[in-house]
Amino acid sequence: MRRLWISAAVIAADQVSKAMVTSRMDLGESVPVLGSFFKLTYILNPGAVFGLKLGGQALHLLFAIIALGLVATLLYRTPASERAGSIGLALVLGGAVGNVIDRLAIGAVVDFLDFGTNGYRWWVFNIADASVTTGAALLVLSYAILNRPEDRKDGAEDAPEPEAGDAVGDRSNE
Repeated sequence: MRRLWISAAVIAADQVSKAMVTSRMDLGESVPVLGSFFKLTYILNPGAVFGLKLGGQALHLLFAIIALGLVATLLYRTPASERAGSIGLALVLGGAVGNVIDRLAIGAVVDFLDFGTNGYRWWVFNIADASVTTGAALLVLSYAILNRPEDRKDGAEDAPEPEAGDAVGDRSNE
């Protein structure tokens, strides 16, 4: 259950930051923080990730709720000993909840973190988006790199693969 504190912290930071932006900035307003490299730019994103429009708002909300259920189930089933995977799932869960709150409350997601240089800008995003991205990276790290058979600490090894020509269940060589 400690992992849920991570999700709760993400939700709180996301919602507080969005409330500060919406109460102090006008929609479409952009305030330089570090010159043109980093600005606070208040926009509403009615679409999916990176502003993609894959149907209406109801479809985005439905997909988000299904994803929440899947991530929550994975988090519940992931042993706490798998720290990177657990933290990754908790970050994804917190970020997803933060954006679903926006979709339910105003029908779009509040975005405001705006980075770019030399005329190139990244998509404007928020703390929830950053948490989902960081969590996904931790999941990739956890499942693709840290859980390789040669890196396991429990001594478990994968069963040897049958040699060419061997039939499954063939015991004639024994």
